[in-house]
Amino acid sequence: MPVDPKAPASGRAAVPRAGGARPGSGRISGRAAVPVRGYADDAGEPPGGRPPTRTGRPRRRWRRIAVVTALVLAVGAVLGTGGLLWYAHDLDSNMARTDAFQGIDPQQRPAKPIESTFNALILGSDSRDPDGTAGKYRADTIILLHVPSDRSRAFLISIPRDLWVYIPPTPDGSKGGFEDKINSATAHGGVPLMVQTVENYTGVRIDHVILVDFGGFVEVTDALGGVEMDIEQTITSIHKPYRTFEAGRRELRGEEALDYIRQRMQFPDGDFTRMRNQQQFLRALMDKATSTGTLTNPARLNAFLQTVTRALTVDEDLSLIDAAMTFRNLRSDDLTFLTSPHVGTGMAGGQSVVFSDDERAADLYEAVRQDRLAQWLEANPDA
Repeated sequence: MPVDPKAPASGRAAVPRAGGARPGSGRISGRAAVPVRGYADDAGEPPGGRPPTRTGRPRRRWRRIAVVTALVLAVGAVLGTGGLLWYAHDLDSNMARTDAFQGIDPQQRPAKPIESTFNALILGSDSRDPDGTAGKYRADTIILLHVPSDRSRAFLISIPRDLWVYIPPTPDGSKGGFEDKINSATAHGGVPLMVQTVENYTGVRIDHVILVDFGGFVEVTDALGGVEMDIEQTITSIHKPYRTFEAGRRELRGEEALDYIRQRMQFPDGDFTRMRNQQQFLRALMDKATSTGTLTNPARLNAFLQTVTRALTVDEDLSLIDAAMTFRNLRSDDLTFLTSPHVGTGMAGGQSVVFSDDERAADLYEAVRQDRLAQWLEANPDA
């Protein structure tokens, strides 16, 4: 069905799916539902893997944000000792900056009914991936981080990278205006177009953007003396020097770990195993940092924070001090993990994609907007 490229950013118009093969688009966060879309996977691998489940102890989804969480919690601990604001300023200068909202008309962005909430878009990728497309940054991990007004907890909503969404036109109209997988937005128009796409889909206004480069964590891993990972099956890397990774629990140094989490073609579910291994890698970093006393040892803490902050790129307005103050009272038990509602996979545009459950997604993101996500979770315990 044709898409109106001039559909307003404040709403999404319901779009019926041809032949009943795909779910109908309902209203998302009170906005007119506009069709959604993403990039063709460079390996042609279908989305899949086991759907995430909510348990008393978050696992894989925690791993995705382990390093970012370690960063803000550690900085909060440093600030808590008093008189060390200069140190946070030093760390702040380590992080690369990007104009994440370049050219976006503020009037075309979603309203923010509750100003005191904190919404950040976390994007993860491996810019050094030998299999990557030159010059095409694709977000392998997309997470909407929401902290309510009372700062009592944090909610992390994982958005499937293959979610079929509408990529809105860039401000100059030269790109976008079609359906594609959501993670293609960065390839088509950089981080600003990803911001536009996520805001258009969710109706949630993004305050800040954090980009995590998996490749940059080689140095972090080596600073910690390596990490322990569970190798699911014995495989040989497809990249030079063609390492063999034996099944079992192994300690990996930086280059070895990065090589392992890049592998996908040897696994039945391809990209989804790679995603799980990347998540395991981040969790292993967090576990090693904690188990070796990094967060309580000034010298180790400094080395850890220096290397982590150098692996991050953030928007121009994000202050590490402000972020630390926002997260200062949060610990892992205060983190709640969700996945953006979807109805599974199917074919669209000649590629295998994930389709949104528009009705449930509308309710979820409206709860984010209205700062009542805790109540929404109580009413949706299976989310």
